[in-house]
Amino acid sequence: MLRRGAAWAAVADLLAAYTRRMRPIIDPSELRERLDRHDLRLVDARFSLADPSAGREAYRVSHLPGAVYLHLDEDLSGPPGEDGGRHPLPDPDALAATFGRAGIGPETHVVVYDDGDGMIAGRVWWLLRWLGHDCVQILDGGLSAWREEGGPETAEEPQPTPREFEPLPRDAMVVDRAWLLEHLADPQVTVVDARSPERYRGEVEPLDARAGHVPGAVNLPFAGNLAGGRFKDEADLRERFAGVARAPTLVVYCGSGVSAAHDVIALELAGVRGARLYPGSWSDWVSYRDAPVATGPEDAGSDESPRPN
Repeated sequence: MLRRGAAWAAVADLLAAYTRRMRPIIDPSELRERLDRHDLRLVDARFSLADPSAGREAYRVSHLPGAVYLHLDEDLSGPPGEDGGRHPLPDPDALAATFGRAGIGPETHVVVYDDGDGMIAGRVWWLLRWLGHDCVQILDGGLSAWREEGGPETAEEPQPTPREFEPLPRDAMVVDRAWLLEHLADPQVTVVDARSPERYRGEVEPLDARAGHVPGAVNLPFAGNLAGGRFKDEADLRERFAGVARAPTLVVYCGSGVSAAHDVIALELAGVRGARLYPGSWSDWVSYRDAPVATGPEDAGSDESPRPN
C-alpha cells in the first residue's frame, strides 16, 4: 500500500499530463459550464491594500456560487518580519491546512477570481502550483467579466468538507535574496520587474523604504499583460515577452511578491514556462541597508501604471 505522501504524489502524477495542457486562465463562459462539477472549488481572493477588510465584506454581500474566501494577509501570506518582505510566503504546512479547510484536495479543480485584474488571484494560482497542485486556473477578467456575462451570484456561504492537502513544495520555483545577489552579473539570468515604470525608475515609492530597482532588471509591468481587463491573446503576449523569452533563467519580482505571479502566468500563456519568483521582492530587497539599487530608465519599460502591491 502507498503511504500517504506517496499516494498524494501518485495522484499528482496522474493529473500532470492533463494539467500541463490546462491554460492558466479560464473564460467566464467555460466556467459557467463547469459550475455543477463535484470536483470544482471556487476561491474568492478579493483584497484591497487600502482597506484589508473590504474584500471579505464584499464576499459576504455577493460572490460566485460555492466560492470560499481567502484573505491575502491572513491566509495567503506569512507574518511579516524585519526582512522577508510585506507578504512573505506562508509556511507550507500552514498553507496546506488552509487549502484543505477550503475543500481543496489532490484531484480538485480550483478556479480563483478577484475584482478583475487577476493580481490577487494570481497569488493563489502561484501558491497552489508552488505546493504541487497544478489543477488551478484564474477567472479571466475576474468578477467584472463574470458580471458582464450575467454569471450567477449568491450571498450563501458554503461549508466545504475539509480535504487532505499534502504540500509538495517546488523549491525550483523560487529564489531568495542571497541567490539573486549571487547571480546579478550572471548572463544566464534575466530579472523582470513587474511594478509600474515610475516605481521601477525610482521616481515614486509609495510603500517601501527605498526607490528604484534591482540592478539589471527589465521592466515589464503586470498591467501590460491585460487589454480591457483580460489577458491579451497569446500572440500579443509572445511579442511582449520576446526580449526575455530565451533567457535560460527568468526571475520575476514586484513590490511584495504578489503581482509578480501575474507576469509568471502571462509568460506561461506566451509559451515560456519555468519563470522563478522572488517572493520577498522589492520590499525584502530594500530591507537590507547594503542592497544595491539602480534608478532611472535602465530599461524603457511601459507606460502602464498598475496599482501597487
